[in-house]
Amino acid sequence: MSTFVPASSLPVSEAELAVVEAARSTIDAATDAGPNEDGIHTVGAAVRSADGTIHVGVNLHHFTGGPCAELVALGAARASGARELTHIVAVANHGRGVMSPCGRDRQVLADHYPDIRVILPSPGGLISVIARELLPLAYDHTAQQV
Repeated sequence: MSTFVPASSLPVSEAELAVVEAARSTIDAATDAGPNEDGIHTVGAAVRSADGTIHVGVNLHHFTGGPCAELVALGAARASGARELTHIVAVANHGRGVMSPCGRDRQVLADHYPDIRVILPSPGGLISVIARELLPLAYDHTAQQV
């Protein structure tokens, strides 16, 4: 079986590793769960803006589907005045590493930040991919607005 590799896939750069580290240190400081425990805050995310500022957030898990860390970080970036975002990553607590965004997050990124680079794991290590390539044949919400 072959693994789909988006055309925009690149190995992560040093600047992108700084975004990963920001997400990792955020969840390490904010997690409320011990190893192998459920918690409310178990994933951290970081978003880099065009000026190099890194904005962070953590998830708020709830059985009704609380927001993922990526959405919280996107909101924090906007609240801080960031308008042009270049990178995003999510990292799980207790050294579980970089996570691939869920379907809802992929749709949000494709709709609102299609050119942001998403850092995610791959069999060969961390890569970054342009968000719009994460959902081939994606739902187009703008086409439904008639």
